[in-house]
Order: sequence, then structure tokens, then C-alpha cells
Amino acid sequence: LASMRTPTAMIVGLVLCPCGLLLTLTGTLAPNWRQVSLVPNQPVDLVWEQGIWDICRERQSTHDRLCGQADELGYFEQVPVRVAQGLMPSSLVLTALGLVVAALGVRCWQEEPRHLLAGVAGLVLLLSGLMSLLPASWYTHELWALPAEPGSTLVVGYSLVLSYLGSCLEISGGLALALSFHHCCKE
Repeated sequence: LASMRTPTAMIVGLVLCPCGLLLTLTGTLAPNWRQVSLVPNQPVDLVWEQGIWDICRERQSTHDRLCGQADELGYFEQVPVRVAQGLMPSSLVLTALGLVVAALGVRCWQEEPRHLLAGVAGLVLLLSGLMSLLPASWYTHELWALPAEPGSTLVVGYSLVLSYLGSCLEISGGLALALSFHHCCKE
């Protein structure tokens, strides 16, 4: 009866990776990787939110928000933003693929889990987590070098934080699923 149980590492991987996918998806789509505030010659309550796809402008006193703002400073042409535009969606696709493979490898409708398949899924999910961690880290490193009005205040946005958290959850879940290779080696 003990062999009928799904290994804990597989359960951990199947819990962490979908959570990581949701956080990374939100971080990819939401336009708030960086906030630019206290822009000279602009109202004090004006905040620019820059993501990898869109730039929004919000008046915090009235909560008036306008997205689709023109990129006058060449923000979207910067290499860290371009890399994020390529790697973040690629990571999402790879995560979805890894979750499908993991679902096939982890026992849900079978008597025994397929350890090799679950281990391969773990490696795919680990890679997808690294693919989303790379642009988030690079963007953070270049946050203050990306174009902004001189004299304005720059702050990390929530989308970047969500991307970090999602990446870490995917890496952790991928590592947990990759532990399935240990069972293959024992056989």
C-alpha cells in the first residue's frame, strides 16, 4: 500500500510550478516592472509604470490611469527590455509544456508514477524558471540605467517582484520533480 502513494517531491513540484506559472504570467503581462515618479515639471502625484509591453501613466490623487503611452525615451529599445520580451513568453510556453509532461509522469490515474517522465518534466520546469529569472535579474541590474527623465525617482514595480517569485517557485518545483531521477537510478 505504501507504493501506491505519490512521492512527496512530485506533489511539491506539482503545487509549486503552477503557482510559479501564474505569478510569472502576471508579471509578464502587467505593466509595472518599474515605477517612475517625481518627474520634474510634472504633477507630484504622477507615476509612470513601465512594463515590458506597455507604459501607463497614473495620477495617484484621482486614480486616473492611461496605458498605451508613447515611448519618447526609447525604453522599449533597450536590450534588457527586448530580452525580457523574448524570454518571458518563451518561459511561459516551456512551463506549460513542462506541466503537461509532469502530469503524464506523476501518478494520478495510474498505479505507479513514471519517474523518468517526471524527472524530465522537472528539468524542463527548472529551465523555464531560469529563463524567466534571467530577464528579471538583468532588468533589476539595469533598472537605474534604463532611460528616464533626469531627476525622477525610480522604484521596482510589483510585476518584477512577481516575476522573481514565479521564477523561484518554478525552479524549486522543477528541482523537486527532478528528484524523480533518483528513483530511476535505484531501479
